[in-house]
Amino acid sequence: MQPYFFPYLGHFSLITAVDDWLVFDITQYTPKTWMNRNRILNPNDGWQYVSIPLANGSISIKTHEAKILDPVKARENVQGKLSHYKRKAPYYNAVLKLIEETFDDDDDSLVRLDVRGLAAVCRYLNLPFRYRICSEMNLNLPATLGPGEWALEICSQLGAGSYLNPSSGKALFDRTRFVERGIDLYYAKFTEFHYRTMDYRYESYLSMLDILMWNPPDAISRAAREHIVIESATGNE
Repeated sequence: MQPYFFPYLGHFSLITAVDDWLVFDITQYTPKTWMNRNRILNPNDGWQYVSIPLANGSISIKTHEAKILDPVKARENVQGKLSHYKRKAPYYNAVLKLIEETFDDDDDSLVRLDVRGLAAVCRYLNLPFRYRICSEMNLNLPATLGPGEWALEICSQLGAGSYLNPSSGKALFDRTRFVERGIDLYYAKFTEFHYRTMDYRYESYLSMLDILMWNPPDAISRAAREHIVIESATGNE
């Protein structure tokens, strides 16, 4: 999966369902995506973006080359955007601690920031998180690959017996090619997790930051495991 900034619950449901998590950061960077922003509640109504400004966020770079413009100001901006939760959210202080764990004032790598965020949340929720970052793996991949071929080639090189992807990406994959390589292909669907947000109007599928504000860790861990449905694309269970 691409590295996302405090993604929604479904991302963590996917983490609970796999043995190894690959951070896919070796293709062209895409600006204005979940890699450097996400959605939280707006103090007035609806939702707002919380974003990480980049020094070089353009399609001319690879994802692993993306650099944070100013890590200190980025952290302060996130903390400021979250400050309105302090009045109502019971787990506000716990979330701020996770923010402190995630940001490194001396590290401007967006990928490493996103991975630290995933790791911090998984520790807090007691979810196993074994990950590898593709750009650090010395993979020997073909020079040209289509969108649906990266996962197949990486799985083959790693000797993986199965691959799980969100069902939203079904159109990218040719199941017969996975069968030919002896790799079981699975798709995951995610169901919505509703929770109380006190005086705020509930908004669907916000960042994990919002879920963490309102719910105890055990409830979120349980939701991550329960709000996922996995189906086989290659006829294997």
